Amino acid sequence: MGTFLMGTSEFVVAGILPDIASDLAIGISEAGLLVTAFAIGMIATPLIAVAALEIPERTTLLLALAVYSAGHIVVVLTDDLSLVLVARFVTALATGAFWSIAASVASRVAGPDASARAIGLVLSGGILATVIGVPLGSVVGQLVGWRGPFWILAVLAVLASVPIARFVPGGRPSSTVIPLRSQLASIATGRFWVVMAACVLISTAVMSTYSFIAPLLTERSGLSEDLLPVGLAIFGVGAVTGTLNSGRFADRAPYATALTGGIIVVTALGLLSIFSSFAAPSIALLAVAGMAGLGTNPVLMSIAVRFAEGAPTLATSLCTSMFNLGTAVGTWVTSQAISGYGPAAIPVAGALFAILLLVPLATLVVMDRARRSDVGASAPKQSVADHDVAVC
Repeated sequence: MGTFLMGTSEFVVAGILPDIASDLAIGISEAGLLVTAFAIGMIATPLIAVAALEIPERTTLLLALAVYSAGHIVVVLTDDLSLVLVARFVTALATGAFWSIAASVASRVAGPDASARAIGLVLSGGILATVIGVPLGSVVGQLVGWRGPFWILAVLAVLASVPIARFVPGGRPSSTVIPLRSQLASIATGRFWVVMAACVLISTAVMSTYSFIAPLLTERSGLSEDLLPVGLAIFGVGAVTGTLNSGRFADRAPYATALTGGIIVVTALGLLSIFSSFAAPSIALLAVAGMAGLGTNPVLMSIAVRFAEGAPTLATSLCTSMFNLGTAVGTWVTSQAISGYGPAAIPVAGALFAILLLVPLATLVVMDRARRSDVGASAPKQSVADHDVAVC
């Protein structure tokens, strides 16, 4: 439930963006800053994760929910855009802390052989928000105003703290308390930062489009506002499908899976740029982009955890940070494009970012093949299982 709430908070703005703009008497591009502010706050996730290394996981999760709830209450009680943006930023800090702990625990418990699937299950709570949380938020926003979803999220965060306080262990496993210097050494490799570049660009491509899905579908594609929740839900179904199933392929062939996902995103957003004036094709292509794009996230996170052996929390928190750096950059660039060229520019911006994404993804595949070749030459009789471990 916790990750579902966190995901809903991050994405719910996408479904009520025109309502926020109208109520606060600002433009769509300015309203998009609510997404940008949240993403910027999430960039600080690694710092929060490091600061929480010595704190029991249950305490961190409960504090995160408390700050999360308070941030939503501030948003609904003010008409000042600046204060709304500050509240979104602080809420994002809490969200980042929650995500990094949840993903790290899942990866540790599942072990390296099932890491991608475990992280995928954790992320599915957030991605499920795109199927249920965001569409419901859009419906509630249409019925009672855009502040309604924020009230509901604030209350649900308080309720979610009850099972966490009861069932999550109060201590932190000693094996996770690793000196910061050792953790930094674990990520000081070129291949790790190639993964980080991919994390930035996958989010830039997909989220720069999804964050403005409401004006894209209603103003550009001509979809009725009453049907907008349906379009949001279809995107969410695609995202959940990709997240839950990509891990199965990634545990066997992570680099090829990530590259395939990137190619699908490029294709979907490229076609969306052409057919964005038609509602049905636009919704279908958005769903495909969501399936491939958000489905690639747990794949990249699992690769990062493998590359940063000994620092899983730092690795997952850096992934979260990079995903949101991509969202911040993508939404800002796309908002500027909208100001100059209108909603038709939304998928074009996403497609251009997606093309850049192929560079780090292809680099990972090439690096993996080179490493396999080196290992095969030095240990020709090595078993396939041992070979895979050596590569990772």
